[in-house]
Amino acid sequence: MANAAQVQRMSRLMIKTLRDDPADAEVLSHKLLVRAGYVRRTAAGVWSWLPLGKKVLANVERIVREEMDAIGGQEVLLPALLPKEPYEATGRWEEYGAELFRLKDRRGGDYLLGPTHEEIFTQLVKDQCTSYKDLPVILYQIQTKYRDEARPRAGILRGREFQMKDSYSFDAADEGLDEAYALHRAAYQRIFERLGLDYRICAAIAGAMGGSKSEEFLAPAAAGEDTFADCPKCDYAANTEAINYVLKSVDAADAPALEEVPTPDTPTIETLAAHLGVPASATLKNLLVKVDGEIVAVGVPGDREVDMDKVEAHFAPAAVELVTAEDFVGRADLVRGYVGPQGLEKVKYLADPRVAPGTSWITGANKEGVHAKNVVAGRDFEVDEYVDVVVVQEGDPCPKCGTGLKLDRAIEIGHIFQLGRKYADAFQLDVLGQNGKPVRVTMGSYGIGVSRAVAALAEQHADEQGLCWPREVAPADVHVVAAGKAKQTELALEIGEQLGAAGLRVLVDDRPGVSPGVKFTDAELIGVPTIVVAGRRAGEGIVEVKDRRTGEREELTVAEAVARLSA
Repeated sequence: MANAAQVQRMSRLMIKTLRDDPADAEVLSHKLLVRAGYVRRTAAGVWSWLPLGKKVLANVERIVREEMDAIGGQEVLLPALLPKEPYEATGRWEEYGAELFRLKDRRGGDYLLGPTHEEIFTQLVKDQCTSYKDLPVILYQIQTKYRDEARPRAGILRGREFQMKDSYSFDAADEGLDEAYALHRAAYQRIFERLGLDYRICAAIAGAMGGSKSEEFLAPAAAGEDTFADCPKCDYAANTEAINYVLKSVDAADAPALEEVPTPDTPTIETLAAHLGVPASATLKNLLVKVDGEIVAVGVPGDREVDMDKVEAHFAPAAVELVTAEDFVGRADLVRGYVGPQGLEKVKYLADPRVAPGTSWITGANKEGVHAKNVVAGRDFEVDEYVDVVVVQEGDPCPKCGTGLKLDRAIEIGHIFQLGRKYADAFQLDVLGQNGKPVRVTMGSYGIGVSRAVAALAEQHADEQGLCWPREVAPADVHVVAAGKAKQTELALEIGEQLGAAGLRVLVDDRPGVSPGVKFTDAELIGVPTIVVAGRRAGEGIVEVKDRRTGEREELTVAEAVARLSA
């Protein structure tokens, strides 16, 4: 008899499929995972995994675990409920802001639900490793993480509770960190290839994680919240937040003198350009923000938008917000709609590299209804700091070869960081070196969104009928459909037993009182790679074998079908 765990009868399976999309579903994975009975919403951003969904999630975890073990990773499980003090030591108790779930115990002690575990792993290694002989070490866990998203959406793609694999490397030397980083990078490539995900490795910013080198693994999908740039000529790829334009100075020796011109009722770039008959690219846009309460001006070409994510990343962990009308009160140098970098008082001026020394602009004259032309960077105003802060556009030059970049949307499925000694410094993580002196440990941090990978798979592997899971993550290898009454059901169960005995995972639709049409629709929706139908020729011992992805069909005897599928 087949292993009972290998054969799942749908007559005994807790599953309820839906014909229509959930009313609140906006993205494909949300629609299909709910309709096919994989997940159900418990609360905003909180999801329950049903039997079929749990199988897919477990398969993703298995692949991740196997590849982590293969590079020498040691699995542990740390608590999700964590004390405040370690995160206070690194500043992240405040840096995380409203996204951090904070709570108090009955004694008034402060705790949090872990969004990530750098601090706790660092403390663990400090307790367990005292000598260079104890290193290197790679530790990992697959665990539930928490983030109090302001607007949970897109199903399991952006929830407040999610499954994640986070691993951490600890080395006594920078060369060891480079090796651990390379090991993880290669392991991630194997993981995503085994999962069947189309992905890109992109340069990224470290953000709240800190550290130096950072790369993201992005799965192209319409539902993605990240935008990445891909060069069609060379191998360059990067999250748009990580792209930096090269500063190129211009010779301004022959530039005309600054000249103020009346420009009534032109407080916007559009009205100014129309009034003067110039392209928006000839103007200089100056956005005012507050950084921890202090006003900072950000200058970019008038035809470009400021990427606030880049601005916030540059000033992190400081709080960044746009100025309001109240901020102009009592500031004669700040005239709303007519701000120019020349003449600003006690305002730091940050500019995009496109506002390079020697470039000439039309910008505000800091007077109502007046602008200035021939305003030259480096002559008429100074830039305190250059930072690439514009929203990247399709066709912007590749930083590596100059070819126009292509932009696409993607889901972040993995992120790797060279943290260096940020967390080791915070906790004084030292080991005794070969020379008998203390050595400060260097770290790497490496994450994979396990539950998010399931959503990414659903986005990339689906058609108009439903899901089309890659075999290694599918909830079963074969979905056997009994399309009829007693004779078809008997044959379907017999095939299921034989396939299960051959080591295949089988889902048998033996539900009584359910029409063949509904069973066929559900089989397409659920998305198991191979569908076997015991139908009109069941009496002859003939079944139809269908490839879910390609739609190819073939009639075979039961023996032929079992031999083919178990080969």
